[in-house]
Amino acid sequence: MEIFIIILYLILANYVVLMAQLILGYNKVKSFKTIRAAAPKTAFTIIVPFRNEAKNLPKLLASFSKLNYPHELIEIIMVDDFSTDLSERICIRWRMENDTIDTTLLENLRLTYSPKKDAIARAIPIVKHDWIITTDADCTVPKNWLLTIDEYIQKHQPEMIIGAVTYATKNNWFHQFQQLDLLSLQGTTIGSFGLGKPFMCNGANLAYTKKFFTELDGFNGNQNRASGDDVFLLQKAVKQSPEKIHYLKHSQNIIKTKPENDLFDFFQQRVRWASKTTGYQSYYAKLLAVVVFLMNLSLVVGWWLVVDGCLETSIWLGVFSAKYLTDYALLYKANQYLGKGRWLLPLASAAVYPFYASLVGIYSLFGGFNWKDRKFSR
Repeated sequence: MEIFIIILYLILANYVVLMAQLILGYNKVKSFKTIRAAAPKTAFTIIVPFRNEAKNLPKLLASFSKLNYPHELIEIIMVDDFSTDLSERICIRWRMENDTIDTTLLENLRLTYSPKKDAIARAIPIVKHDWIITTDADCTVPKNWLLTIDEYIQKHQPEMIIGAVTYATKNNWFHQFQQLDLLSLQGTTIGSFGLGKPFMCNGANLAYTKKFFTELDGFNGNQNRASGDDVFLLQKAVKQSPEKIHYLKHSQNIIKTKPENDLFDFFQQRVRWASKTTGYQSYYAKLLAVVVFLMNLSLVVGWWLVVDGCLETSIWLGVFSAKYLTDYALLYKANQYLGKGRWLLPLASAAVYPFYASLVGIYSLFGGFNWKDRKFSR
């Protein structure tokens, strides 16, 4: 038992150090202050892969209609991944009602194991503009989204821009738990940028030039993974030209998406996300993933030992409290940006989190997942 306690404290020490680094990194990423001195001039192509999104597409398309940006500088390419509902009809109707925005509807071509990468790769050869932005069908975008990105491009000339994604939640614990989980990922994303070691992003708010995508050889090398159109492209970019990648921190560059309402769907989504970690190229990303997993797993094992009477409750509570306070510091910062200060004390979520994270981590190493009515194996 003494050996377990020593290991527990060693894992905690490494965890606290890594989280403290992320918090320091987060502080280094400053918010972008818009001035709007120059007229908009960047032309954007927005690519939206979708499959059976009839419930969500109307809200996304409505947010596109409200974009405060010259329509002649916007192109939208919707890529239908063999939907069996009314998604295609919804897109066609919207295109007819919004004919001032150049909109194309394509059918996906399945060439690899990854339908989303196939959908984006299907659209890229026909895009009319140099700047490409990807988002998801279950999202909504703020009205000054493109305006903010354009001003940032004019001032800083990046080749790839990473933005934030948050949930539009209802007032229930399940949604709040998902929000806290996403806040941890977004906080880690921003913190890693501040440290100069970015490895994570979200394809629901990712922009890059067509030229840069071509230089990176696109998704080649990662087609065998069903997910990862975002993080693996980012990691290729970091390896080749890190100076061209920027994080844009601004309230008008936060995209909202929907949390899951079904526990099984939520678990499958998180397994899909976790499955990417085995393909990380960054040593720092791998180290962080391993330490976070071991920290959560050690708390689960420790709790079982407490129940069995083999470990003192005070030791477990001490380790849990240290982790909780460290996590809270990063989550608080992320919430100030993404949640606009709305906050609930996440104690109940923190107690459940180690069990959830351990289960997702272990399952993702051996099991497959369901995504858009399809089953993907390891």
